[in-house]
Amino acid sequence: MSTPATFISPAARDALEDWLTQARALQGRAENTTGAYRADVLNFLAFMTEYHGGTQGLGPLSRITLRDMRAWMAHTRGPEVGPRTLARKLSAVKSFYRWLAEREGFEPTAVLSTRAPKYTRKLPRPLAEEAARAMIDTIEMQSQTGWIAARDMAVVTLLYGCGLRISEALGLNRGAAPLGDSLRVLGKGQKERIVPVIPAAARAVDAYLALCPFDPEPEAPLFLGARGGRLNPRLVQKAMQQARMQLGLPASATPHAMRHSFATHLLNAGGDLRAIQELLGHASLSTTQGYTGIDSARLLEVYEKAHPKAGQAGTFG
Repeated sequence: MSTPATFISPAARDALEDWLTQARALQGRAENTTGAYRADVLNFLAFMTEYHGGTQGLGPLSRITLRDMRAWMAHTRGPEVGPRTLARKLSAVKSFYRWLAEREGFEPTAVLSTRAPKYTRKLPRPLAEEAARAMIDTIEMQSQTGWIAARDMAVVTLLYGCGLRISEALGLNRGAAPLGDSLRVLGKGQKERIVPVIPAAARAVDAYLALCPFDPEPEAPLFLGARGGRLNPRLVQKAMQQARMQLGLPASATPHAMRHSFATHLLNAGGDLRAIQELLGHASLSTTQGYTGIDSARLLEVYEKAHPKAGQAGTFG
């Protein structure tokens, strides 16, 4: 059976690779992201080939209609492809078309005007403060190997204490330790940010390194697997799964939920929403609002405390 790549012309294939190369270089897209983009666009082109009965070179690509787009979406949607996945695939196709249309000089209205299916974005629920602390204490008990137990505790402490993504924590190198008062983190889109380091996180990393049997170079990973390679996030997820079962916590108590908990607890303690946005590395404040589960009334309260002119009668009259 032919693969999707065989359905498109060399010119279209080259255009796809050029777009992916630019996405990596200029937008800082990770390999996993560009790999997903490639698969989504190739499958789109494969469908259009069968739908129209001809290889999809650059010419046919410029003549895609709304009817074509609706047919592709109806074909793609299925038991294993829900609204959220379909919206992601459509986003990849639109991004490719936006770039291609600018380069080739055609009007991509049919593709860009196609509406994505509506879906409810589900975010992991934050843990209560007591549950977050219990998780950190309990995860240390999931391994009988001392240094691995200390490693897992250090990782989860960074997630909760510094609001890191699991990929950011496991992406740290040995040269970052010992941790100081702040930490330089490489986040989504290869964007750097500085996050404060709480003493508990620094102590947890020190305890792990004191027990770690490996002595890596500064450029080597900070958090190592049993064989000395970079730690796989699935191992952290597995340890947290075991810990949450012992604690009777819901399935939503994942590594990412620790980051949500960091943001929510900081906000509840009076933290500024803009500051939390910076700490999390969110490009949009609305993302932070949804992330923390803050409602409109709480957002107004935060605004009134933070804005110098909020609450003054006649300010906007």
